[in-house]
Amino acid sequence: MPEPAELARRLAEANRLLEARARALDLAERRLADARADTRTLAATNEKLNSTLTAARESLVTLREHLDALASPPNSFGHVVGVAAEGVDIATGGRLLRCAVSPELPSDTLVVGARVLLNEALLVVGMVEDLPAGETARVAEVLADGRLLVTAASGEELVLLPSATLDVAALRPGATLRTDRRALLALDVVPRSEVADLTLEEVPDVTYADIGGLGAQIEQIRDAVELPFRHRDLFAEFGLRPPRGVLLYGPPGCGKTMIAKAVANSAGSHFLNIKGPELLDKYVGETERQLRAIFARAKQHATSGRPVIVFFDEMDALFRTRGSGVSSDVESTVVPQLLSEIDGVEALANVIVIGATNREDLIDPAILRAGRLDVKIRLDRPDRVAAAQILDRYLTDRTPLNPGGADAAEFRRSLVEAVVDRLYERSDANRFIEVTYAGGDREVLHVADFVSGAMLAGIVGRAKKAAIKEVIQGGARGVRLDHVLAACTAEIVENGELPNTTNPDDWARVCGRKGERIVFLRTLTGSRAIEP
Repeated sequence: MPEPAELARRLAEANRLLEARARALDLAERRLADARADTRTLAATNEKLNSTLTAARESLVTLREHLDALASPPNSFGHVVGVAAEGVDIATGGRLLRCAVSPELPSDTLVVGARVLLNEALLVVGMVEDLPAGETARVAEVLADGRLLVTAASGEELVLLPSATLDVAALRPGATLRTDRRALLALDVVPRSEVADLTLEEVPDVTYADIGGLGAQIEQIRDAVELPFRHRDLFAEFGLRPPRGVLLYGPPGCGKTMIAKAVANSAGSHFLNIKGPELLDKYVGETERQLRAIFARAKQHATSGRPVIVFFDEMDALFRTRGSGVSSDVESTVVPQLLSEIDGVEALANVIVIGATNREDLIDPAILRAGRLDVKIRLDRPDRVAAAQILDRYLTDRTPLNPGGADAAEFRRSLVEAVVDRLYERSDANRFIEVTYAGGDREVLHVADFVSGAMLAGIVGRAKKAAIKEVIQGGARGVRLDHVLAACTAEIVENGELPNTTNPDDWARVCGRKGERIVFLRTLTGSRAIEP
């Protein structure tokens, strides 16, 4: 048994060792905490180094790409003109090459007409958008296999391949295409003012019942236009060829255009209303091209069996006498183009040409000869009976009238008679123009010499407007006699202000006054006199 002193010493030694161990443990824990802090610091530093290295690597890659781009040769452009199992046919720089395609490029995107990039090894490496520019050409014909026969601006004819995005079925002769001549490709359609903008193809809503005072002329044109189409078998049996054309001529405002529309309506035909002056173009050959396109469209419609009417309004604007020196001599090529379309080698079946003019003396005689415009119908100014018939078309039983207790039908007839009497009375009040002929004779023309269907329609329109204004102001409803007479006076005065041309003879021809040349005219409704 150790002595108490020994035990105390041992206890003290144990306590000392325990304290030493505690201090060592505390030191170790502090060192461990410091190590952990250092580890966290090193980890953050390492993360920053990694980010810096990544950014540096990306910068190096970008710089290398830029360097490679600067050092690489330029890529070339081309158009796909064919696709084969071995590759694609590319037109580039005027050459036709069969090139391989990069594996990274989807092969289904390579179609005819696509614009591609070629590297220095002539490998197709990319697709690019097409340029919205290029040469233009006009479609002359769509061939049976889908190729296009076109005419370039120089007049040269080319056969081009259509691009995959081009709707060949919708193409018509005369359409403008954007092309790549060196690749022999037609890329797309260039929108522009085409023949479709110059024609009206729907059937008009004008009927013969809407036309008054032209019964004889209507019968003539129905015999010329409708009979051959309604009775083809009889014409074939008698060996009679239908007329190819009709000329409607006469003073302005006398119903030429209305008759042409009524013919189209009655026959149930296609009606191509050609805006004649708009066909004129400053480029040589453009007017002729549009004429060809018009007749090509007419022949296309005629294949359905329905008649096609090609109506040229103001025909003298396009087909003047060749060599007259009156115009810019454009008619020297336009007139032969029309003649070749009317009676050329190709048959013009189911198509009839109707022309309207108030200057038939300016139209080339070759157009007017028999076999071309076979039927010539003059539409004169209406007489008293015809004027009454025309007024009946505008002053109908549906027009609100103010008869003042009288019978409405009788009152309407009295209004018509009042207008006719006012216009056709050859009195001093109706003196219109005094003309002097080249021989020295003078003649006074009255209002009755210048009445037209348009003038009669204008009188009724003025009377109706006066009645409407009176209703708006709180007056009685309906057209009265004083409305009609006031409208007659206003229409006469307004038309009396119109003869202001410096060439009296030209004015006389436009108005339908044929015969001896007029050298001087004086308006009697005003103070002006017109001299040559």
